[in-house]
Amino acid sequence: MSAETILFFVLAAAALGGAVNLIAQTHPIHSALSLIVVMVALAGIYLLLGAELLAAVQIIVYAGAIMVLFVFTIMLLNAGAEERTAISRAATWLGLPFAVILTVVLGWSISLSQAPTYAGPGVAMARASGQLSQLLFTSYMFPFELTSILILVAILGAVVLAKRDF
Repeated sequence: MSAETILFFVLAAAALGGAVNLIAQTHPIHSALSLIVVMVALAGIYLLLGAELLAAVQIIVYAGAIMVLFVFTIMLLNAGAEERTAISRAATWLGLPFAVILTVVLGWSISLSQAPTYAGPGVAMARASGQLSQLLFTSYMFPFELTSILILVAILGAVVLAKRDF
């Protein structure tokens, strides 16, 4: 087994562990920190695939800026620990079989698909990032701007919800 394969499995385990911890935590700040672990592990997997630009964007934009926004919003709302109710226990018992069935169906569909040929990280990064930025600011300009407006509305909604009457 090569070092890249071992590193991939370590990063994949970290991403899965962070995702499970994200769901299992009762306090929102701990969930946000678990999400940061998932995003950093995904950035490491992007580096293994030779996508340095995506790894940098994952760290700077998502693990950095967006997660800071999430943490500030959670702190602004003064969200405490989640209370477990009978409904959440029922959701656990109903969600567990659904998760197993979903995993089996996804595994089955992946096993039936044809494996893609992987050329490796031979693509020049400057060319790949130039093509990506060209697509982002021409073909996908509307979804890019729509996402920024959606984030702005979410911030304003959090401020309105947290506003106290004096």
